[in-house]
Amino acid sequence: MSTPQPSDKFTFGLWTVGWQGVDPFGSAIRPALDPVVAVERLAELGAYGVTFHDDDLFPFGSDVATRQAAIDRFRAALDRTGMHVPMVTTNLFSHPIFKDGAFTSNRREVRRFALAKVMRNMDLAAELGAKVYVFWGGREGAEMDAAKDVRDALARYKEGMDLLCQYAIDKGYDLKFAIEPKPNEPRGDILLPTVGHALAFINELEHPEMVGLNPEVGHEQMAGLNFVHAIAQALWHGKLFHIDLNGQRGIKYDQDFIFGHGDLMSAFFLVDLLESSGYAGMRHFDYKPMRTEDIDGVWTSAAANMRTYLLLKERALAFRADPEVQAAMRASGLDSLATPTLAPGETYADLPSVYDVDVDAIAAQGYGYVHLQQLALEHLLDAR
Repeated sequence: MSTPQPSDKFTFGLWTVGWQGVDPFGSAIRPALDPVVAVERLAELGAYGVTFHDDDLFPFGSDVATRQAAIDRFRAALDRTGMHVPMVTTNLFSHPIFKDGAFTSNRREVRRFALAKVMRNMDLAAELGAKVYVFWGGREGAEMDAAKDVRDALARYKEGMDLLCQYAIDKGYDLKFAIEPKPNEPRGDILLPTVGHALAFINELEHPEMVGLNPEVGHEQMAGLNFVHAIAQALWHGKLFHIDLNGQRGIKYDQDFIFGHGDLMSAFFLVDLLESSGYAGMRHFDYKPMRTEDIDGVWTSAAANMRTYLLLKERALAFRADPEVQAAMRASGLDSLATPTLAPGETYADLPSVYDVDVDAIAAQGYGYVHLQQLALEHLLDAR
C-alpha cells in the first residue's frame, strides 16, 4: 500500500485535529492546538491541505490587528509546507448570537450580522485560493414547531444564499458554494436535513449553478439513509462539490469516528464509487480524535483516516479488476442497467404488448447479488 501523498488530495479541518474533546458531559482533555502546528504536522503525514472556519484561526470578535496577525502566521506556515486551503467555511453556530440560527434566525439583526461575517470570510477564502465555500446550517432549525414558520425560514435561507452568490460574482471570486446537510444535532430538526432536501432547495436559488453539496458520511447515516446512494445521486446531478469522510455506527448522535471505523462495507463501496466515477475533488476528513486520546493519539488518528482510505482504494481497484467480479456484474445485469431502455430511434410505440412478455420465465431468473456482494467482501478482507 502506498503512503499518503499530496496527490491523494487528503485534507483535514483545523477543527478536527484541534478538537479538545469537549462534549455535553465533559470539559477539554487536550490543550488548544496552534493552527500552525496543525498545518506542519498534517503536511508531515502527507496531507494535501487544511480547511477552517474563521473562528478556528482567530477568536470570535478579534480586532483587525489580531485577526491579521493570525492570518499572516497561518499563511507563512502554508508557504513553508506547500499545504493548500481548498475549502473555507464560517462558524455560524458557536456564539450565543446564533442560538436560533444565522440565515434563518427569527431576529433580523442576527441574519444581517451572519451575512456580514460570511462575506468577510469569503474575502479571506479568495485570498488564500480556496475554490469551495461550505455552509453547514447546524443552528438553522427548531425544536418546537410553534417556533418557526419553515416557509419563511426557507425564504430567508434562499435570500442569504442568493446574496452571497451575488457577492462572489461582484467580487470576481472563483468560489463554488456547498451546502452540508444534517438531520439533527445540535438543533432538534435542522433545515435541509438530507442530500435530497438540499438538492431540491438548490433548484430554487437564483444561481443554482454555483451551489452544490458537501455531504458527510455520519450525517446521512444518522437519518438511517444509504450514504453511497446519496453520493451517487449528488454525482448524477453534478453537485458533489466537496465531501466529508468519517465513520458512524447507525442512528445515533454524530459520532465523527475515523473513516472506516463505522460501517466498513459502506466505506468500501463509497471509495469504489468515488474512484470509479472520476470524482476530482478533495477527500476531506471531518472526524474527531477520540476523547480517550492524548496529542500523540491525535496524529495517529489523522494518519489512520488516510491509511484506511488508501487501503479501501487498493481493495476497490482489485475488486473492479477481478475477472470473476466482472462476470458476476454482467450476470447481475449491471451492464444492462447502463443501457437505455429504448434503443436509438425507438419510442414508446416500440414497447412490447404486456401480453407478449413471458413474465413467468423472466420472474424465475435470479440476479446473483449475493455472490457479487460476497466477492466484494472477500476483496475487502484481502481474501482474493
